[in-house]
Amino acid sequence: MNIQQFYDEGLAHASYAILSEGKVALVDPGRNPRQYYDFAEANNAQIVAVIETHPHADFVSSHLEFHQNEGASIYVSKLVGAEYPHTGFDEGDSFQMGKVSFHSLHTPGHSPDSISILLKDENGKDYALFSGDTLFIGDVGRPDLREKAGNMKAQREELAKMMYHTVQDKLKPLADDVIVYPAHGAGSLCGKNLSDARQSTIGEQRATNWAFGDVDEQTFVNSLLEGQPYIPKYFGYDVDMNKKGAPAYQRSISRVSIWPEGSNIPAGALVIDTREQDKFRAGHIPGAINIMNGGKFETWLGSIVGPEEHFFLVADSAAELEILIFKAAKIGYEQLIKGAVVNPAGMTETESTFDVEAFKANPDTFTIVDIRSADEHKNTPIFEESINIPLHELRERAGEIPADKPVVVHCAGGYRSAAGSSIVSGTLKGAEVLDFSEAIKDFQEVVH
Repeated sequence: MNIQQFYDEGLAHASYAILSEGKVALVDPGRNPRQYYDFAEANNAQIVAVIETHPHADFVSSHLEFHQNEGASIYVSKLVGAEYPHTGFDEGDSFQMGKVSFHSLHTPGHSPDSISILLKDENGKDYALFSGDTLFIGDVGRPDLREKAGNMKAQREELAKMMYHTVQDKLKPLADDVIVYPAHGAGSLCGKNLSDARQSTIGEQRATNWAFGDVDEQTFVNSLLEGQPYIPKYFGYDVDMNKKGAPAYQRSISRVSIWPEGSNIPAGALVIDTREQDKFRAGHIPGAINIMNGGKFETWLGSIVGPEEHFFLVADSAAELEILIFKAAKIGYEQLIKGAVVNPAGMTETESTFDVEAFKANPDTFTIVDIRSADEHKNTPIFEESINIPLHELRERAGEIPADKPVVVHCAGGYRSAAGSSIVSGTLKGAEVLDFSEAIKDFQEVVH
């Protein structure tokens, strides 16, 4: 038996291939199937099964593609209401592959249809738990993503109670040496206190994970519901796409319209400009949003742009554009790209450069907008007089910002404020909008 973890840093998503006797089963695979095919080919094996722990909200899975191309069986809870060919895989169900066997545990809490997969070795001993978004290293999955999406909808309080009983009745009875392989690590929006560790054991989680503590149901529910991160716009869209099964990756990407370099983008179109901030400032399409190509590009794309919108993607090279289309595809957004363009025509300079010294001398002459999350703003304040509008709400709420003084936008490190200042500038026509950028780091220790 060989277990291979594949980790996507951008989405903090872990997927798995389990190899036994020339056969491979995948757990929660990401959108691009190539790495899984490479693993199977390197081991002279065939992908025969794909297990989905639940319909994921934060990425699009390639399960249907493996069924269509390889004839792989897809195992998923019947509660999902999956619209693709599948085998129901619920509490008490199991299947053998080579010398190992896979057993389904119904573990609701993150979603009502979540399952965890108990892998048993050739001797029938519990070996590993593929816990999906139920159990993370240091936390459990958030219970507030299924109030508006999926086949089964449930209120967060109801799911939090389910999670309590999942921990008590399904996870706590497992042996200490069972390895825990979660679907996410630190940086995922599917939980709030995830560890950087990529795997653990039940014993380690029993000793260190708050959810395994000796608490009553209500205390557990209150702790789980408190301080959960925001819900990106794309989450419900991905739940529905995963329930239906996504179109094949390469075929879908090949349909993205690549426009000739220097093309004119239609007036009034939504433009996502992914270039570095200095290039964006030097010239961009009026009203464009500057989501720079970085480690969390796909998350911010799906947080700022809704799945009902279509947009143009701008980059400064064809190679960069290709990478960005791949990233957009991880959340199913390649289908929303109306056109992808390198350095389109009609780019004009519209933003001023922020004078840090002028701000230090007279901060009262600026309107300060903090686009960090509400928790960041509350727990690590920087400017007492700032207006807090989190970045994912900014397009809808930028009109609330007074424009009688120059507006300066800040986040924690500079990445988000590039997007934020571009959104505010596009909304407050004629106002002077400035970006604190990385200079904000000099104020975090000094000003409170």
